[in-house]
Amino acid sequence: MGSASRQQPSQTNHGVELTISPASGLSDEDDEARELLLDVGGLLAGGGAAGAAAAGGAAPCKIRVRGLCRRAAGGQEILRGVDLDVPRGSVVGVIGPSGSGKSTLLRALNRLWEPAPGAVLLDGADVCGLDVRALRRRVGMLFQQPAMFDGTVAYNVRYGPMLRGKKLTEAEVQNLLSLADLDPAMSSKPATELSVGQAQRVALARTLANEPEVLLLDEPTSALDPISTQNIEDTIVRLKKTRGLTTVIVSHSVKQIQRIADLLCLLVAGEVVEVLPPSALSDAKHPMARRFLELS
Repeated sequence: MGSASRQQPSQTNHGVELTISPASGLSDEDDEARELLLDVGGLLAGGGAAGAAAAGGAAPCKIRVRGLCRRAAGGQEILRGVDLDVPRGSVVGVIGPSGSGKSTLLRALNRLWEPAPGAVLLDGADVCGLDVRALRRRVGMLFQQPAMFDGTVAYNVRYGPMLRGKKLTEAEVQNLLSLADLDPAMSSKPATELSVGQAQRVALARTLANEPEVLLLDEPTSALDPISTQNIEDTIVRLKKTRGLTTVIVSHSVKQIQRIADLLCLLVAGEVVEVLPPSALSDAKHPMARRFLELS
């Protein structure tokens, strides 16, 4: 049984928002549940995008999606046979009208819902055949509503590496906070006192602490001011260049995707209707692509 002080998670429209007491006295099962809720990223031993990127040559496919379908409980189609290739070490931006299935697509990539066998491949391996904890260590995800643990900011940042027996130094924590555009002095601040925007950036620092191969971002700058938004965008681009990080980002901002993405995927009514470089959006044939460009 867990501690009576633990609060129960509550569902939101964008993921799970929760506060959980520190890990002292928790069982292995408690730690496992917390890690699954966090979806912390991390490299498996002996692999990694940066090493593959260093080998040179054309970027191979990091994630391949084929015929991905999803229906709501009432039978409505959310995703209709989605096909998408995400090159290794690239930033792929997913845009589309509200309700088009963008977040649903993102959540299939690390099995927050269970895709059909063979529909999602990571480095050529069916994600359905991978241990879900191992998969989510490789593929980290940040929600619009971040999950924070009760405790300090530093405790939250250290949590993922701590599960693997590594304790980050204070300097390492502060460097990660700086990378996520936060004042390093915030490391001692209680996580429960953070604004939504601050919590989003702490969640980013926490995931980056585990050196993920793939980063899934669902509207990561929606609660940030323009300066913080630019700093986070710069971080995403810098991590691509320095670590070979592969990123899939859902955004309603065409201008944001044009600034940071290598490829743009337009999703309309559960179908991929365009995949092209952001600079070529004006050449897109689908009327929704032209509409997005006109309104951007």
